[in-house]
Amino acid sequence: MLPWKRVLRPLAALLLTATVATVPAATAHAATAPTSGWNDYSCKPSAAHPRPVVLVHGTFGNSVDNWLVLAPYLKDRGYCVFSLDYGQLPGVPLFYGLGPIDKSAEQLAAYVDKVLAATGAAKADLVGHSQGGMMPRYYLKFLGGAAKVNALVALAPDNHGTDLNGFTNLLPYFPSAEDLLNATTPGLADQITGSAFLTKLNAGGDTVPGVHYTVIATQYDEVVTPWRTQYLSGSDVHNVHLQDLCPLDLAEHLAIGLTDRIAFHEVANALDPAHATATTCASVFS
Repeated sequence: MLPWKRVLRPLAALLLTATVATVPAATAHAATAPTSGWNDYSCKPSAAHPRPVVLVHGTFGNSVDNWLVLAPYLKDRGYCVFSLDYGQLPGVPLFYGLGPIDKSAEQLAAYVDKVLAATGAAKADLVGHSQGGMMPRYYLKFLGGAAKVNALVALAPDNHGTDLNGFTNLLPYFPSAEDLLNATTPGLADQITGSAFLTKLNAGGDTVPGVHYTVIATQYDEVVTPWRTQYLSGSDVHNVHLQDLCPLDLAEHLAIGLTDRIAFHEVANALDPAHATATTCASVFS
């Protein structure tokens, strides 16, 4: 086996294992979320929740399967909820978030414009998981998103990249592997610690004025490592350690975005801080 294949095999295996569950047996078509729950373009934001919420999936995810729990959770609380697909590679169905992240941010920009036009709202709130919590920062910083977004709530975002528990530290020793990763799945390459994309994204500070940032991280994250690198620095940042809210919560990278109602309660608090309530282990029943 060639050396670069030895490197790519564990790298790809870890990424696939950590993210493939976001597409459980393709139970729903990725192109259109169920309008009975969300992506209802006739929805008009209420006075209590005046901004639509746009959900941004992670790598290998899609607009439906990433949000089968969180979208109804927010919809039931009176929000107009929307979700998009982004970053599709030619010939790769169902699995999204693999294209160049700067281009994915352009797709997010167009989608937010579409949601604002449909709802009549002046601004939206963004909730993202993994890459979906980091990618919007490019939109906010470079594509005019700060004027159209009130808050970014990020679940397990790779804001400063990931070393995949040290696997990516081996890539410089195998240039063929790094070149192959950049050529075939640029969305993955962009998320490696020290990538050109992340260097540009984080230069000059993590945040932009006018946007409220919340990061919700779990110490059991096995994909975005070290997990504390998920945190942001800035004057309007709330970094949350999930286990500080509930020491019994064992959610890892997938669960925090897909099923964890304790994390979701904190998402709801970030979207409506004026009516926030304490997030505890009992929030699983809320």
